[in-house]
Amino acid sequence: MPIEIRRFGVGHRRPEGPGGSVGLTGQVLHSDGRGIVAELAFARGGRIEPHSNPNTTYFIVVEGGGWVGVGEERTRIAAGEAAVWPADVIHSAWTEHSEMRAFIVELAGADDGGAILGRARELVPGSQPVGRGIGELAARTPDPARREADGEPL
Repeated sequence: MPIEIRRFGVGHRRPEGPGGSVGLTGQVLHSDGRGIVAELAFARGGRIEPHSNPNTTYFIVVEGGGWVGVGEERTRIAAGEAAVWPADVIHSAWTEHSEMRAFIVELAGADDGGAILGRARELVPGSQPVGRGIGELAARTPDPARREADGEPL
């Protein structure tokens, strides 16, 4: 089976968002009974009007920043942050003086309060399973001699 590539970003976006949205374009990357994944781009002064839906949604900011609202609460949000929009709760997002790009991951249904648990394959025969949430990232010592084209260390 060939690899499926879905394009998004500049040149692939269209006006998007619930009714009343302004200064917003986007592209749905995936949509089925399990949920939706979409990219949204907010212009300066762009907004998603307050609304609700029956699904738990993650609003994941990857560039720029702006504001999000959940219920009566409002807060700033910036690249590298995600807001959780609970099912059936009024939520919104907007920008004022900057642009913002975000991904929406909408999961079908309300939050069930749990996670779908899987089972990792055994890497070393006879090894003991690792408990959930145990472990840490290995220390990374960058090699100053190895750099990407933009100067970032590898």
